[in-house]
Amino acid sequence: MGQRSAGTILAGSIALLALMVPPRSLSGQAPSQAITPTATINLFDGQSLANFDTWLVDQHEADTLGVFSVVDDIDGAPAIRISGQQWGGLLTKEAYRDYRLIVEYRWGGATWGERKMRARDSGVLLHAQGRPGNTEEDFNGPWLRSIEFQIIEGGVGDIILVAGYGDDGERILPSLKVTSRTDRDGENVYDPRGVPKVFSSGRINWWGRSEDWEDRLGMRGSQDVESPGLEWTRLDAVVDGRNLTFSVNGKRVNAGSESSVTDGKIMFQAEGAEIFFRRIDLEPLP
Repeated sequence: MGQRSAGTILAGSIALLALMVPPRSLSGQAPSQAITPTATINLFDGQSLANFDTWLVDQHEADTLGVFSVVDDIDGAPAIRISGQQWGGLLTKEAYRDYRLIVEYRWGGATWGERKMRARDSGVLLHAQGRPGNTEEDFNGPWLRSIEFQIIEGGVGDIILVAGYGDDGERILPSLKVTSRTDRDGENVYDPRGVPKVFSSGRINWWGRSEDWEDRLGMRGSQDVESPGLEWTRLDAVVDGRNLTFSVNGKRVNAGSESSVTDGKIMFQAEGAEIFFRRIDLEPLP
């Protein structure tokens, strides 16, 4: 076998290394290694925030005011407390795909700042991708680009498409097809008998959201399926490939298909209102 020059060997080594380096996504990040549950994953273990990272506007990973904590006894059981005093979220350390997310939450009594007299507000961000804070171009926003399962008084079950920025500064818009109609005020509302439409921004209301909804503390519509007051509410989000289905207390309230994203982390929002989570489980799909 003939001898090879040092330059040839170096070139071959570089080529081999290039094959070994994972490809980059359009956002400048390596593709996520999303976990598909094969057994129940208890994201809240009843004792700690071990499965989560924290993120807050300005403070980022620091949490000097204790926005995120575990309390020993809320209605007889431990729970995660998100005070809502600052905006941000509790973000899973891992990314997930193809699962049923089961969440049990209830509101606390505290509200803060500009939302002190507004409807209590939070949310669960599904398929959260990219760097934390990417909802603002300087990466100091409260959240990540994602598809939101809205938690707000009078609007639990709305879908919100949350845009964000890639590392290259490009704005990235998640998209989802929802069968919907427009209501009296021209807002989009989930309706299984409606017209399929692809959305890449904005909110798609759950089917029973009051047309007279007001952003006020204690807001409750006549058809709301969220539990009243400080009672516990169960959310189910079924994520199956490009399809999403949202249920509140066992009633299907919203759904979409042909999602542009199929995996990502999960974030629980801090958005001006105290909220408790006593159950956060991922179950495998049948």
